[in-house]
Amino acid sequence: MKNIAVESLKVTQPITLAEIPTFIDVATSEKKKEKELQKIREKLSKLQDKMYAHNKYGVLICLQGMDTAGKDSLIREVFKEFNTRGVNVYSFKAPNGAELEHDYLWRHYVALPEKGKFSVFNRTHYENVLITKVRPNYILNENIPGINSVEDITEEFWENRFESINNFEKHITNKGVIVLKFFLHLSKEEQRTRLLRRLEEEKHNWKFSPADLKERALWSTYQACYEDILNKTSKEKAPWYVIPADNKETARYLVAKTIFEELSKYTDICYPELDASIQDNLAHYRNLLLSEE
Repeated sequence: MKNIAVESLKVTQPITLAEIPTFIDVATSEKKKEKELQKIREKLSKLQDKMYAHNKYGVLICLQGMDTAGKDSLIREVFKEFNTRGVNVYSFKAPNGAELEHDYLWRHYVALPEKGKFSVFNRTHYENVLITKVRPNYILNENIPGINSVEDITEEFWENRFESINNFEKHITNKGVIVLKFFLHLSKEEQRTRLLRRLEEEKHNWKFSPADLKERALWSTYQACYEDILNKTSKEKAPWYVIPADNKETARYLVAKTIFEELSKYTDICYPELDASIQDNLAHYRNLLLSEE
């Protein structure tokens, strides 16, 4: 299987999305990719257990991508071996009434991982500079002072929002949250194929919504917004990774590989040592248990 360097997926300088491939040939079969994913899943599971016991770092996994990019199935397959007590998945839809009464980052802040745990954001705080930028009338629902119409939403408004998001991520990484962000880079033709499958295969009909086609009509606008997001918010401690997503199995493997390799850099993560008084008396405690009738 062709080795793909994680660093080659990371956004470290300004990029143009149209120049980045949505498909990458890893020179192996689907079955082999599944086996490699299984190996990484098992390694991640062991690492998760150690991080839970260590209780110092939380991990925030952010997933963004166009409709049908495969976010849901990726979460299912990558985190399959995790102990459920150590991972929470959040799928952020349009904010409800209670959420709109708070700052736009509030609902994301309260979903951050506890120490030793993982939070997976399926759609993220970046929707606040994505869907709202594509459809700026949504901003009016936030009831922001000085924003009374779409005409009041200036470029400065968006720059301030990008700055707020960068500051939010800087703050949480300084407090021990490891942030890894993944953009599932899907081609328009592959999205067309996947939407057609939803229409043609009865078991997938429920996934289709006419709204999918309305959003697809804005493909170029979304791509421009994503490019802006990647270029303005990929930071050393909160990097973006562009994952070729036309093949779901490859995308899952690359995301799992990236998470494992990046977390493995934290060499201080270890199981806590027993208190010396307990360590010295392990044989005694064992004998007490064995002597029970």
